[in-house]
Amino acid sequence: MIKKEVLDALNAQINAESYSAYMYLSMAAYFENMGLSGFANWMKVQYQEESAHALKFFNYVVDRGGKVELKAVEQVPVDFDGIVDVYEKTLIHEVHVTDLINNLMNVAVKANDHAAQSFLKWFVDEQVEEEANVEKILSTLKLINGQGNGIFMMDRELGQRVFVDPNTAG
Repeated sequence: MIKKEVLDALNAQINAESYSAYMYLSMAAYFENMGLSGFANWMKVQYQEESAHALKFFNYVVDRGGKVELKAVEQVPVDFDGIVDVYEKTLIHEVHVTDLINNLMNVAVKANDHAAQSFLKWFVDEQVEEEANVEKILSTLKLINGQGNGIFMMDRELGQRVFVDPNTAG
């Protein structure tokens, strides 16, 4: 049986992952409105990843005999100040999610919940990758000052990204 403090933290994380998904879908809509379908695709894949993360937490809570409690997702931003701003906000958000995962791990450690710690290790590793990916894109955007022909080349490259579901990947 899962301890209450771990269950509460996991339910909060389901909500945080849902917020992340919704935020990335909002960013995808922003890029679609700009005519940048590749950038929109990258954000849509982020949306799918965050939705899959929420489901991964959901399934873990169920598997541990806990009760999933879904809460309302707060309003996400819908207006941005250009492409660089979107990725700066994305990086800030991913650092925030890393903090949430680290705090969740701290709850599991304090509760002496080894199963939760094992489960959460995947997310700790995933956040390293998430931050690195965004930092790489942001660095490239800053090199080209977020404009010019480089944007069209990046748009084409980011349009190639595909979603791999961590819930089914072996």
